Amino acid sequence: MPDSSDPRLTPARSDLADIRLKGVVAAERYVAGVPARVAVPSAPLRRAPRLEAGLDTEAVMGDAVSVFEIRDGFAWVQIHRDGYVGYLPEAALGAVDPEPTHRVAALRTFVYPAPDLKRPHVAHLSLGATFAAQAQEGEYWQLAGGGFVFAGHAVPFGTAEADYATTAERLVGTPYLWGGRTSLGLDCSGLVQLCLENAGHTCPRDADQQERTLGEALPPGLDGLRRGDLVFWKGHVGLMLDAERLIHANGHHMAVAVEPLREAVARIAVKSFGAVTSIRRLDLSA
Repeated sequence: MPDSSDPRLTPARSDLADIRLKGVVAAERYVAGVPARVAVPSAPLRRAPRLEAGLDTEAVMGDAVSVFEIRDGFAWVQIHRDGYVGYLPEAALGAVDPEPTHRVAALRTFVYPAPDLKRPHVAHLSLGATFAAQAQEGEYWQLAGGGFVFAGHAVPFGTAEADYATTAERLVGTPYLWGGRTSLGLDCSGLVQLCLENAGHTCPRDADQQERTLGEALPPGLDGLRRGDLVFWKGHVGLMLDAERLIHANGHHMAVAVEPLREAVARIAVKSFGAVTSIRRLDLSA
């Protein structure tokens, strides 16, 4: 059953809703979502079916979605990965099959028209994008949808990174992008989500959702922290690299940056999000 308590996760409008919400929310009509999959390197999920509408998040190649409506070049969808609802470009969607076989493990990789690095590339795929490999030709995977990717930049689907903080360190310098969740641009919660997903763990999209659902709250204070702890403000999140250093995508640096936690806390208290609201420790041993 879809979440009906959070509008970001609720496929419901006054005129149309997911059929699974019938009797839960009021709508003029209800439809069953049609399965589809993102077939382009990345696609913006907007809060309204307009090009000037704000970017809520991004879907990447291989993401499965349920499509509830297609109109005027936009598809109203719910992303299976994190439940987010919004409008994708209709042209970004393709058939749900075949299912992905591999995940991009490099920060980004190029798609070539032939298994030849000297050929001009036709696209790039970001860290975390997935694809169905049709065959291997030399050092390249042939994508079921066309094109070739260097095999050394991908791992079998389901392979997990050992340490999500290491993934965050690899992304230092990535430009800040509100709603971004690719290695070309990230916001604070997009960084956390991407790193946890690449470690094989599900993660909500936004900072407030992450604060409610991830890990256990630590006692107040900045002492005794360790690698992997998440530090939350109202509207912001960062990840500890050790007892002293925080990594976060932020508008101050306009990038993913590492800085002493206490310096970040002092600056943020004055200039943006106020005081730390909680620090949470994830138990990912299971």
